[in-house]
Amino acid sequence: MKSITLTASALAAAALLWQALPSFAETPRRVAAPTADITPANSAGTETAVFAGGCFWGVQGVFQHVTGVSNAASGYAGGDAKTARYDAIGSGRTGHAESVRITYDPQQISYGKLLQIFFSVAHDPTELNRQGPDSGPQYRSTVFAQNGEQERVAKAYIAQLDQAKAFGKPIATTIEVGKPFYLAEDYHQNYLTLHPGQPYIMINDLPKIDDLKKLFPENYTAKPALFPTGKTS
Repeated sequence: MKSITLTASALAAAALLWQALPSFAETPRRVAAPTADITPANSAGTETAVFAGGCFWGVQGVFQHVTGVSNAASGYAGGDAKTARYDAIGSGRTGHAESVRITYDPQQISYGKLLQIFFSVAHDPTELNRQGPDSGPQYRSTVFAQNGEQERVAKAYIAQLDQAKAFGKPIATTIEVGKPFYLAEDYHQNYLTLHPGQPYIMINDLPKIDDLKKLFPENYTAKPALFPTGKTS
């Protein structure tokens, strides 16, 4: 995944490629919202959602620009605590997926809207055990449901999208329940915001932010809700 250190010439080449991308990019797709939602509009406090959709840099970056999200943290879900570290999950044998934990205010944005954004712009839900240039089960598309109601709504939404043939091919997104989330290392947090000129970010992730702004202007906020580093949970 994602080479972090590159030469100046590589950066320049990537910048030229980035400038050329819009003319070749597919038209972003806004899928219909779920027909069911989990959170009444008058719920108080905060709620949590956990999604996996490839490299966590881009998924975190997308949800940090969503109104009503107080923070989004990169991490690992699906495996055990002892293997919840970057140098282990790359093997693809830990059960973990690179994931993002989203803390949000249900009075400002619903779980259903988060799901809609996840399926529309945060990743390609039809790719099996890969996302873009990254491959392996650690890059799978997964909704880590935090409770039975989230599981119910996510299952119904995936069935809804498949029935509507929203993507032209079956959705590969899985649903996993009861899997703890573990924070990733500090250097992975807020990576998109801190490194917008990194070629991987420019090519794979900045277009997602553009799609969010185009397709969900009512949910887009220019100021990202950054995750405070140095935390352990």
